[in-house]
Amino acid sequence: MFLSPYYSKQDQSVFISAQQASDFARQVAEDFNPIHDVGAKRFCVPGDLLFALVLTEYGLSQNMTFKFAGMVGDGIELILPDAVENKFTISDIKNKEYMHVARQGDICQCDVQTAAFIKSYVAFSGLNFIHVLVPMMKQHKMMINPDRPLVIYESMSFHLAHFDFDDVSLHLIDQQFLINGKRGDVTLTFELRQDERLIGTGKKTLVLSGLREYEEDKAQQMCHFYESRKITL
Repeated sequence: MFLSPYYSKQDQSVFISAQQASDFARQVAEDFNPIHDVGAKRFCVPGDLLFALVLTEYGLSQNMTFKFAGMVGDGIELILPDAVENKFTISDIKNKEYMHVARQGDICQCDVQTAAFIKSYVAFSGLNFIHVLVPMMKQHKMMINPDRPLVIYESMSFHLAHFDFDDVSLHLIDQQFLINGKRGDVTLTFELRQDERLIGTGKKTLVLSGLREYEEDKAQQMCHFYESRKITL
């Protein structure tokens, strides 16, 4: 399975090093958020990697919802439930919870389809910041702290009508930005397609913290910094 370089498993224990997490963010998700850098002060494993790990270990269900309960640090020992029902939780050895998963419908265990779905789904993350979040911040005249930018997942979900696909693309169809003081909740709704054929729908909710008044020059500096990382990292 293509995901094997990005985590280590022993029995039901899973370990994700900072290097593995960073490699996944750059190489698979094309996510250059500094929070995924090795040695980052507030380092965390990408939520997309936890999402991909669950699909790899338990299969791709027609309906799935993922809610994030905490940020996984470097080398934390996660415990994968041996047998799962329609609802289960990913926790560490100290019972700290990181992700709640709910699933319904048929389950696909095909590695090729699961890998295609993961790659397309998480690659959408790499486009979020420049092409979605910054324009939304400009529109609403609020922005994250440019000195300590923090954007994290709160939840993600999807519905698949069937498993008759070998490739998937995501197409954004709606976006909302709800501001509550210094916190912003962004909801992205999208369609899942193979070519022009609709095969499902999905939704991602992100949290933006440390909001303040929008400043065009500082927003552009963040964009330039983010884009430059794609070249230098």
